Amino acid sequence: MPTRDPQDIAEAVAAVRGGGVVAYPTEAVWGLGCDPRDETATLRLLALKRRAVDKGLILVAATRAQLDPFVDWDVLANTRRDVVCASWPGPHTWIVPARADTPAWIRGAHAGVAVRVSAHAGVLALCNAFGGAIVSTSANVAGMPAPRTLAELDPAIRAGVDAVVAGETAGLERPTAIRDAGSGEVLR
Repeated sequence: MPTRDPQDIAEAVAAVRGGGVVAYPTEAVWGLGCDPRDETATLRLLALKRRAVDKGLILVAATRAQLDPFVDWDVLANTRRDVVCASWPGPHTWIVPARADTPAWIRGAHAGVAVRVSAHAGVLALCNAFGGAIVSTSANVAGMPAPRTLAELDPAIRAGVDAVVAGETAGLERPTAIRDAGSGEVLR
């Protein structure tokens, strides 16, 4: 099975724009990403990961504005929206109200959508070059440990992606906590 050598951001963005799936380092683990508006790419990512579509996926962005096409900010109380936005950029993932047109393959069986504005330089570069939010889920087969280094990336997953972004994780010990934006409750 061939493996993908690490590539620069421009090559990864070209892959995402072309309907591809990419592996990239995040705050704590290596992630898989694609264009969240591309159903075929997202379903391919889920198949590679062996993850059910009803679980939903996280979207990561460089700015809050990149999340606006997916989030109904007006449903959140101003105080809760302020708490969410004050936590960014950083390793904080929130379940927020999804816009009615947010794809079901992103939301899963949920009314909300999981979102994060990252402070990781590679994620920022990827989202800024793409011009929007991308899918962010750990680059592992469901139920298996998430890779913390490129060397730990499962060879089958590495061979199944269209690009591997050069870089390293930011060294966070665990994947980002996921909180409910409406209540602040920690869900993961």
